[in-house]
Amino acid sequence: MILRKAFQFKLRPDGASCRKLARFCGCARFVYNKGLAWDQEERAKDPNFRISYAKLCALLPQWKKESETAWLNECHSQVLQQSMKDLVRAFMNFFEGRASFPKFHKKFRDEDSIRFPQGFKLDEAGKQIYLPSIGWVRYRRSRFIEGAAKNITVTRKADGWYVSIQTEREVADPVHPCQGKEAGIDMGVVRLYSCSDGTHAAGLRCLRSKLDKLADAQRRLKRMVKFSKNWKKQQQRIALLHKTVADTRRDVLQKAAGELCKNHAVLYREDLKIRNMTASASGTVENPGSHVKQKSGLNRAILDQGWGLFFGMLNAKMTELGGEVYAVPPQHTSQTCPVCGCVDKGNRKTQATFCCTSCGYKANADEVAAKNIFGRGQRLRACGELVALNVAQVSRPSRKRSVVQQQEPVEATSPGSVGRGAVGNHRPLGR
Repeated sequence: MILRKAFQFKLRPDGASCRKLARFCGCARFVYNKGLAWDQEERAKDPNFRISYAKLCALLPQWKKESETAWLNECHSQVLQQSMKDLVRAFMNFFEGRASFPKFHKKFRDEDSIRFPQGFKLDEAGKQIYLPSIGWVRYRRSRFIEGAAKNITVTRKADGWYVSIQTEREVADPVHPCQGKEAGIDMGVVRLYSCSDGTHAAGLRCLRSKLDKLADAQRRLKRMVKFSKNWKKQQQRIALLHKTVADTRRDVLQKAAGELCKNHAVLYREDLKIRNMTASASGTVENPGSHVKQKSGLNRAILDQGWGLFFGMLNAKMTELGGEVYAVPPQHTSQTCPVCGCVDKGNRKTQATFCCTSCGYKANADEVAAKNIFGRGQRLRACGELVALNVAQVSRPSRKRSVVQQQEPVEATSPGSVGRGAVGNHRPLGR
């Protein structure tokens, strides 16, 4: 089985490296927006026009020759090519219904990141990494990576630069230590999840605990002169607050997902449509919505739990441990009695309590929903109607199958570039 895993570390670049990284991110954002604008122009001429990675990469040499955009030659060619690949992927996600139409990237509003598919080197002993056209950069090594490094992504966050190293290694098919132990989980707001075996985890309050600080910081920012030094410092404080919220949420979810995956070989979860559940209720001017304020608070509470992130962690951890995750239709799971099977809206008169109107069975509503999800998942799985969400890839797919995996056109690269990233000891960073 081929196991892919990402290792993230914080970089420790000097001033010159920071400026180069910022310049590369600006170039990647520019070609992304220019490619999106070019697609709109071509679609206006020909409605049947379809964008492709080959067409976009063919434009890069032309843009580099133009006097207005000659500064693109300072950026590594692979960074620009990967930005075009991201644009094609965004269009594929839109056409396949997974995302909205691609939007123009804005400076300081969208996350700045660049990707190097090859040419990098990693010196774990010296705690440094070589980035093409940038040089050796130190990083904070919290652990050693496992597997062969396939590509790296450098991202700018509120407190500095981070590098994410994607590795790939072939391992024997894992066997879960808790074979035969299965459970169903119901997601909630008061409780993050409720398990069919009676265990549960408290709901997250990461954003809610920082709302007052964020509101006060935003009010301070509003009173400052725009683009002044104090205004920029206040923006940095707000960004750090948001990063604290995101890091706290991710840490809690990682621990909760790890606990569930270690103790259960098979998990049945709700197949929730989070985007539909958190849609705005404001409506339009002609047809205004009702209970807009209450719905807004519920949407914020749902998004604060990070259900989508939690589901992704379950899939990744179960793949590594050898378990399975199944998505079960959630219809009426909280209104069905697990004892007599009575389905009635009156069974759940309050948010927390379940009381069957037929047999009088009483229990916590979330635990009842988890038991129903568990039973329904077992029945559908026995009938062959469910497929595991975390099916591991056994062999590498052909690059010809996907447009975003086509070979880059032959272009001259920087003299310092090398082959695909290798792990080993290299010359130390100059002091």
